[in-house]
Amino acid sequence: MKETAYKQAGVDIDAAADLVERIKPHVKTTKRSGVMDGLGGFGALFDLKETGYKDPVLVSGTDGVGTKIKIAIDTGKHDTIGIDAVAMCVNDIIVQGAEPLFFLDYFATGKLDNDVAESVIASVAEGCRQAGCALIGGETAEMPGLYAPGDYDLAGFSVGAVERDQMITGETIEDGDIILGLAASGLHSNGFSLVRRLVETTQGFDYDSPAPFSSTTQSLKEELLTPTKIYVKSILAALKEKDEQGRSTIKGMAHITGGGFVENIPRVLPDGVAAQIDAASWPLPPVFKWLKEIGKLSVEDMTSTLNCGIGMIVICHPDHADSLSSILSGEGESVYTIGSITKRDVSDLSVIIDNTEKSWS
Repeated sequence: MKETAYKQAGVDIDAAADLVERIKPHVKTTKRSGVMDGLGGFGALFDLKETGYKDPVLVSGTDGVGTKIKIAIDTGKHDTIGIDAVAMCVNDIIVQGAEPLFFLDYFATGKLDNDVAESVIASVAEGCRQAGCALIGGETAEMPGLYAPGDYDLAGFSVGAVERDQMITGETIEDGDIILGLAASGLHSNGFSLVRRLVETTQGFDYDSPAPFSSTTQSLKEELLTPTKIYVKSILAALKEKDEQGRSTIKGMAHITGGGFVENIPRVLPDGVAAQIDAASWPLPPVFKWLKEIGKLSVEDMTSTLNCGIGMIVICHPDHADSLSSILSGEGESVYTIGSITKRDVSDLSVIIDNTEKSWS
């Protein structure tokens, strides 16, 4: 059979059609209330009414995986990177109290390898199952000449909903409130341009060697590719605790992602307050100590680039800190009281981190 001109140019439509069939079983496992049709239509349909919301506000988020994806490509390990893509989106929208409803992915490559693509999208489906949202559509783009052989990129888009009177905005955060930190699963999906440079320029390290900071037998690639933790189900459980006015006892949340503590915590703080963080209040995971040592990283580098072992923060009144900690711990989270909210003058820092040199040396 004669090849089409498009296939001769490097785009295989038949391979793309085969991929759609291969990923349908993975997509099916993410189905939830509101999903209206199968994969393959021009637009994915979702019936918000079926989810039971009465006065919903939609909250959306989009993100990629960054250069962590390059480690997956270079090592041939593609079965977790999709969880990262989902996590980066759904963790952003849960901080406003929104339940993620559905997710769409964008997978782009130079030449489609269906084994690789299916592995990646299967991991996207796993991320959706962890978040309780449906994978209802996406795009697979084959673009020869734009990507080097074997390279691909992955991004995602998620939509969630929250009842209008239950949105988490941070506007009631005040002096004396408590900051709870939820442990990260590892580096998550940030700082990997720095991580890759350190690994590639430090003699004696490669991705297949045992992780030098780990007590397990895992390789460096397995440790670094540990997927971003998805906090959705535990946060949704905590949001059910209400105060006397019928609102969540959670006042504000921040996803500690790109920009670390320094850039992300201020995004939820109202004017006039700052976050005082005690670095001695949680253990700095070994991977961060290792990076700090081999990269000779300053505290500023660490706290403005990496999550330093805390992937999500929850801010609440002191009266509710114990009960929220108990709920979150019961959902499988490692919870630490990492600081408090203090008053702030205009010239003061909005995030103050104490005891880093003593605790992280």
